[in-house]
Amino acid sequence: MFESLTEKLEKAISKIKGYGIITEENISEAMRDVRLALLEADVNYKVVKEFTNKVKEKALGEEVKKSLKPGDVFLKILKDELLSLLGNDKAELSLNNNPSIIMLVGLQGSGKTTTIGKLGNLLRKKKSKKPIFIAADVYRPAAIDQLKTIGKELNIEVYEEGQADAVKIVENGVNYAKKNGYDVVLIDTAGRLHVDDELMQELKNIVEKVRPNEIILVIDAMIGQDAINVITGFNDKLSLTGTILSKMDGDTKGGVALSLKHLTGVPIKFIGTSEKLDGLDEFNPERMVSRILGNGDIMSIIEKAESVIDEKEAMSTVKKIQSGKMDLEDFLSQLKQIKKLGPLENLIKLLPGARKLGLNNISIDPKEFTKLEAIISSMTKKERQHPDIIKASRKQRIASGSGTSVQDVNKLLTQFEQMQKMMKMMKNGNFKMPF
Repeated sequence: MFESLTEKLEKAISKIKGYGIITEENISEAMRDVRLALLEADVNYKVVKEFTNKVKEKALGEEVKKSLKPGDVFLKILKDELLSLLGNDKAELSLNNNPSIIMLVGLQGSGKTTTIGKLGNLLRKKKSKKPIFIAADVYRPAAIDQLKTIGKELNIEVYEEGQADAVKIVENGVNYAKKNGYDVVLIDTAGRLHVDDELMQELKNIVEKVRPNEIILVIDAMIGQDAINVITGFNDKLSLTGTILSKMDGDTKGGVALSLKHLTGVPIKFIGTSEKLDGLDEFNPERMVSRILGNGDIMSIIEKAESVIDEKEAMSTVKKIQSGKMDLEDFLSQLKQIKKLGPLENLIKLLPGARKLGLNNISIDPKEFTKLEAIISSMTKKERQHPDIIKASRKQRIASGSGTSVQDVNKLLTQFEQMQKMMKMMKNGNFKMPF
């Protein structure tokens, strides 16, 4: 997401930073690069034209002319205008009612049913809510079964009446939620085209009956600029409160995210970041701009870690690292915690400068983690606490028990020994970073 755009914008910024002063000629050259970068990222042409005109106008203003570092001021202008496109402030969900009702709508195949599961999971974990799903997609029998499967996996109740009247199902489901102490109701509606008047009327009837706090359109980011017409069509009939861009982790250029709010006025509230049920992130314009400009997103890494890592266990490990007493039992514990973070390459991409260091295309085989875990788990407690006792016969037993080779066991022990040496150097204050 945005890798190509980031690379091209960095080149344009680098050009500007190389100029001692900014003139109309050199700013025009840089803005051609910016314009091309945005168009190639599938940003709407009208948005690109307005954006580049604003940036150029401000870059030729008095503030930049008087600046000793015009490149830095240009970067700030670029950042401010990108933020303006994305909507400046984070668009929060309205969760003030009890229960709060969130209705998800969208085209067929947009990932709506899976997104309901992701949103319910997020609201329970991050907002401490008690959600219930209502299965109101009565035209696709598999949709009800799919939602029930997701509900079972997440241990979230699904209210369903089979293929009955969708409006009545939703009305009954909301009443059930009120009686049973649920504070968030998530309604899964059938996929439909925004030009299908009969099915759109069904959504209007649901809205009239239950008055949802949120009407959110789930839209596949991979459909590109067609998304604007879809959003406008749904918004004209339903007054959307927000959108969720699904499949942002797929083969998408991401330009729709930069066009959507500016052209439709409908804010992006969440983005889908993986197929897993924890693969939904709140959309934060400032953090997104930071990522687009190649500055990473450390806060998202921290929030992800906070949501899955046991704080007491992590602090205990930190103390052991500081004292130089970390053993393979602690290392195994940390491996298990790291696995909870999901694909590590997705987190590495959020590090500042990841692209420049060539880390944005890195691939980490999860099987390597499984192999390390199997090797350590095949050791006795005494061996994990005192790895120096692991000699030839023990290595053969551990390799056999973990389904690996003696070479794999040796590699792990060597890496751990190197890590211990580094910890001792840190403890003694002799460790210096190699840059």
